[in-house]
Amino acid sequence: MSDSIDVQSAARQFRQDFEAARDQVGKVVVGQREIVEGVLTCLFVGGHVLLEGVPGVGKTLLIRTLARALNLAFGRIQFTPDLMPADVTGTQIVVEREENTSQGSRRLREFVFQRGPVFTNILLADEINRATPKTQSALLESMQERSVTVGGQTHPLPEPFLVMATQNPVEQEGTYPLPEAQLDRFFFKLLVGTPGRADLAAILDRTTASTSAEISPVLDAARIKAHQALVRQVAIAPSVQDYAVRLVLATHAPQEENNTEPSFATPMVKQYIRLGASPRAAQSLVLAGKCKALLAGRPAVSIDDLRAAALPALRHRLILNFEAHAEGITADKIVRNLVDTLPVEVA
Repeated sequence: MSDSIDVQSAARQFRQDFEAARDQVGKVVVGQREIVEGVLTCLFVGGHVLLEGVPGVGKTLLIRTLARALNLAFGRIQFTPDLMPADVTGTQIVVEREENTSQGSRRLREFVFQRGPVFTNILLADEINRATPKTQSALLESMQERSVTVGGQTHPLPEPFLVMATQNPVEQEGTYPLPEAQLDRFFFKLLVGTPGRADLAAILDRTTASTSAEISPVLDAARIKAHQALVRQVAIAPSVQDYAVRLVLATHAPQEENNTEPSFATPMVKQYIRLGASPRAAQSLVLAGKCKALLAGRPAVSIDDLRAAALPALRHRLILNFEAHAEGITADKIVRNLVDTLPVEVA
């Protein structure tokens, strides 16, 4: 009985902390409620987020404000074509020191690891697609293993660790597309839209006045780590988990050499997708579903929780073919079609 009460208390505290962090960000960031909730979901499940939007819609402001509200260390890397991997992860430098011995003093030289800006809690990778693929790949180990290996030594990153990368979808000159392996490590890809009339008026009121909003820290690293552990304890029925499995498998066109299992692919998938989503997509669906269930006060994940997470979890993991680009078919259209047509249950 006490265990049940403890879980209920922890779930209630999770919802309070989630809403408190969202409200603090809302003091500065106008609108974008769905984006803020998506970023917080990534934080509480231990994932990373890719924000895509035109300049000036508040992507950087959102990330800075979130770090202040969570009382976490914040680091920023401005990705440029001349940025090197060592500028991200850090490097070994030669340090001289004096050592006193019975024969007198002598100078010693040794290699010391100088940490890069990736050693923080919340890392803003600003305009990540402006760096070369070699530099982009410097984040691969950090995002997956939460560590950095330099000179044969592995250095753990602080916990919690969240990478929030931004990119501009319009200006493509001087940019490098993110490799598939890099994209797959982002838990969500969120599209930051242009503010409407009322939101733009509110932005002007907040940014052109003499006063600014005060952000109060409402969380710390220890509580965030406890919430991350709680999310993974949320139950998911085998039939609901099977829906997540089928949704990911439905992004793959059937292969002639492997036709032993039934295909869940829709005609759109067969026509327009070159490569479907990876197993990480299924992990993202389930973890995001658990977070949504916890926020709603439910003890288990529902099909609707998975459907709500489908777009941000899948859109960046689908590789479209030339025909899709020629006909203006987007990954979002294909994911929506999958969600609308995939049966809830299979015989």
